Amino acid sequence: MKTFRRLGAVAAVLAVTAGLAGCGSDDKKDTPAGSDQVTGTVTVFAAASLTETFTKLGKDFEAAHQGVKVVYSFGASSALAEQIKQGAPADVFASAAPANMQQVVDAGDVTGTPATFVSNRLEIAVPKGNPGHITGLADFGKSDPKLALCAEQVPCGAAAKKVFEAAGITPQPDTREQDVKAVLTKVTLGEVDGALVYRTDVKAAGDKVEGIDFPESAKAVNAYPIAPLAKAPNAAAAAAFVDYIKSAQAKQVFAAAGFETP
Repeated sequence: MKTFRRLGAVAAVLAVTAGLAGCGSDDKKDTPAGSDQVTGTVTVFAAASLTETFTKLGKDFEAAHQGVKVVYSFGASSALAEQIKQGAPADVFASAAPANMQQVVDAGDVTGTPATFVSNRLEIAVPKGNPGHITGLADFGKSDPKLALCAEQVPCGAAAKKVFEAAGITPQPDTREQDVKAVLTKVTLGEVDGALVYRTDVKAAGDKVEGIDFPESAKAVNAYPIAPLAKAPNAAAAAAFVDYIKSAQAKQVFAAAGFETP
């Protein structure tokens, strides 16, 4: 009789244990994707004009995924695309123009289809107080003011070429720089009287520069695509980061910085 009672007790304990195990399994299935599913370092190659927004979003992404580290390489999209094609280790590419992304796609270095997450347009940047008395795009066709533009092979330079062609202006820059941040630096240091940069860069510079909008900027709106890379060392983190950049939370950050969002 005692033997049967002991066996019954053991069976009851096993049943409770199994029930608890089952509950634990269900709880795990219901746990939302988070820090325990994404780990390690995610390396992001991104256009220079994304420096401020991506830096902030990277910190937010790290906070949401404890143990993850976001490492950036900012620069001209054309240069970054070439580095990726040459085998530079990276997880994600965010370009300031579809053409540079397409180069990486054609090389077979992208997973899936790139997604456009923001767009941007040019604005004239002048030093505080506008000492060169720049009033509009026509001033870029004059020899008097000192002017800076991006090199034509980088997205901001290609966009500038489009607006000048639309306006019928032959620009006379004193310097051409390899990315938009280098151009902006020329303005903030007072080395030039004016430059064409993205309006987001003017906003990011705060009171160091002044911005002058011009109607021809609508002729060259740059779309920014993003995609995880085929040879990503951390594919899971790459996919999670791209999803985050396309999220509603990220769109608020981009909009506040002056980007246009889809």
